[in-house]
Amino acid sequence: MAKKKAKTAEQPKTTAQQLGSLIKSARDIMRKDKGLNGDLDRLPLLTWIMFLKFLDDREKLEEARAGIGGKKYKSAIEAPYRWRDWATNKQGITGDELIAFVNQDEATRPDGKRGSGLLAYLRGLQSTNGDRRRDVIATVFAGVINRMISGYLMRDVINLVDGIHFDSSEEIHTLARLYESMLREMRDAAGDSGEFYTPRPVIQFMVTVTNPQLGEVVLDPACGTGGFIAEAFSHLEKQCKTVQDKKLLQERSIRGGEAKPLPFMLAQMNLLLHGLDSPSIDYGNSLAMKITELGERDRVDVILTNPPFGGEEEVGIRGNFPADKQTSETALLFLQLIMRKLRKPGTASEAGGRAAVVVTNGTLFGDGVAARIKEELLKEFNLHTIVRLPFGVFSPYADIPTNILFFDRSGSTKDIWYYETAMPDGRKKYSKTNPIRIEEFEECIKWFKLNRRRESERAWRVKATDVIKYDSSGAILSCDLDLKNPHSEEAIEHLPPEVLVEDILEKHKRIIAVLEELKAELAGVQL
Repeated sequence: MAKKKAKTAEQPKTTAQQLGSLIKSARDIMRKDKGLNGDLDRLPLLTWIMFLKFLDDREKLEEARAGIGGKKYKSAIEAPYRWRDWATNKQGITGDELIAFVNQDEATRPDGKRGSGLLAYLRGLQSTNGDRRRDVIATVFAGVINRMISGYLMRDVINLVDGIHFDSSEEIHTLARLYESMLREMRDAAGDSGEFYTPRPVIQFMVTVTNPQLGEVVLDPACGTGGFIAEAFSHLEKQCKTVQDKKLLQERSIRGGEAKPLPFMLAQMNLLLHGLDSPSIDYGNSLAMKITELGERDRVDVILTNPPFGGEEEVGIRGNFPADKQTSETALLFLQLIMRKLRKPGTASEAGGRAAVVVTNGTLFGDGVAARIKEELLKEFNLHTIVRLPFGVFSPYADIPTNILFFDRSGSTKDIWYYETAMPDGRKKYSKTNPIRIEEFEECIKWFKLNRRRESERAWRVKATDVIKYDSSGAILSCDLDLKNPHSEEAIEHLPPEVLVEDILEKHKRIIAVLEELKAELAGVQL
């Protein structure tokens, strides 16, 4: 009996400290490789290597369960491309042979035969019988390029990753937390290239007050590394009581879209680590379809997102939107998409779909196309709340003032509630080392959940009819939602100089955009 117990004893768990040390060692090794340039190269490489180890460990568990039930299990990845076939032997394939196997379309495989290289094989996978795993893998690796040039250093990294065990839920949660810290570093690195990912406390706040319910479909059409949908998944997971609940959560509850290959791959790994087995994330620009052709089957219950701001879309994308609401500004196009994507009131929900969307002040005060979009938002949707975030939430990458729009499809807007979140401890702005914390939203969360809201030094209400201005012909002049707190003594001249500069630049950009729209309209007039 003692011998049998020894054979079935679980292997020692890897502690958070050991995992952190292991990942740090892997990154230190990658720094020695001349083909990798900074974390924007190193972190994706480490991600796809861990992805393959994670997948193989999960498939080993599934194989064992199938065997107990007398069933046959078919792996998504076949031999000799499984992790166990080429990676677990520490003295196995290495050097130029390893690089050739990973990179080349055709190479000598670990079993000694000629065939597809590893990445080529993974990109070519296709699902059958409704099993999406192969399609997910193929999509993840469609944009993967191995820039590591030393097969010996790669072997060292692989040997380290092989020490992570993804067959323990405890270790998976530990790695998930470490992975989130890697995503923050990814955000830090991406900040230099103009991409700003949403701080997790802001995500947690938006998920908490929007409160997705099991059975609802949650979407982020610009999901980046998957922060919103991972948090929504965790929120819904707590509501699961039965096997059917878990099946519903796994198969029908979470959707995303991402246009860039690197964030797409990071999102897949992020969601897998959080427990979503086959993430339903579309790879491509969510704006690349005519919004007028969206039907009820395309609509969802909850949208949580921080769409890209400051970006510009090409003519082909702008053509997917109504003629009077076409613009090159990415954020305004996404706002229109989100409005159309919300489920209409009916049997599934009396109030229809609901959304929480991060926008800049430029969206709030913008005229021209922006005003027409906001007019539709107020007339066709219930924009019940605007939360004004403190300055510098996205510091140190951008000091542009930001807000969260909360709206649903229950009817037209009558009153708009504003809530101005406070900067704690008398600070003027956030920083990389002193970021926003979820505790700072506690008062707002309590206020949000009140059955009857009350005005306070932080909260006030305006009528929707007071923010829309029309000319004598009935054409919209403006729709200014950029309203200051009437209870605050702080005047705009008391704001930090860098914030004033950002605000002026934002207004200047909107003026240029309106002039460009006017120029385009005049060009179409026959003189």
